[in-house]
Amino acid sequence: MNTSANPFSLYDDRAYREWRARKLAEPPQPPVVEIADPANPSATDLATLARHCEHHNFALFRFCEPPADPQPALRQLGLHFGLNDLDANLCAEDSGLTEITVKDTGTDNRYIPYTDRPIGWHTDGYYNPMHQQIHGMLLYCHRPAMEGGVNGLLDHEIAYIRLRDQNPEWIRALMAPDAFTIPPNIEGGMEIRPATVGPVFTVSPDGRHLHMRYSARSRNVEWKDDTATREAAAALLELFASDDPFILERRLAAGEGVISNNILHRRSGFTDSPDPARKRVYFRARYHDRVRYIHDTQ
Repeated sequence: MNTSANPFSLYDDRAYREWRARKLAEPPQPPVVEIADPANPSATDLATLARHCEHHNFALFRFCEPPADPQPALRQLGLHFGLNDLDANLCAEDSGLTEITVKDTGTDNRYIPYTDRPIGWHTDGYYNPMHQQIHGMLLYCHRPAMEGGVNGLLDHEIAYIRLRDQNPEWIRALMAPDAFTIPPNIEGGMEIRPATVGPVFTVSPDGRHLHMRYSARSRNVEWKDDTATREAAAALLELFASDDPFILERRLAAGEGVISNNILHRRSGFTDSPDPARKRVYFRARYHDRVRYIHDTQ
């Protein structure tokens, strides 16, 4: 039995209530941090981004003068926060970042991020094995769609609070080691990724940080077949459909981005420009690292 005093322990309601009060006292959405020089963010910019990530698990930034090739600046920005261990994926560029635009990925499957279709609520890398989870992420808009392409953002710790306040047993169910299964990925009759079985919520060994792996896609998710797990999964969908003030809907403009501890996010469908030179282009970097705050490295 885990009796450690941390806010994510179901055996310590006092620690949870104190943490919850601090969490909900923050404004729902952090302001955008303006970065004058993408190649050399100021110490103030970095400190502000770090503070927003600490309080909200994400921060919004804007390059005042977006570079023609943003990849070096994005890679360097990640390094300022200890984001170095990039996750390999089928469609990554040589830089380790992935260009997200409508394209043929050269695989049997049309992966939804590379189409103009909406993407439901999820955390990145939910299909990764538990020892290779995605803890940090950068998402950057190089060129927005002609219409649509709105991003939804929700701190996963807020989702935890909403569920725990309704029924702590839902949290216990979602922390079970077999709560959430992603079936294997089969291409050309061959298994390129085995099934992944694991919890939805996990807590870091020091009890300080909460991680979430989740996808709202019913077609490629197998939930544990018990009452508490099914109720918790349904409660998450109800939360996403609500007007909770902590759910941020934002259509990123060119030069804007998000750095996060892999919070819950989604994307609406969009309409691309008929001009190929004006197609929607985002860049994404996924890391096994978590954002490391400036005061943690001193």
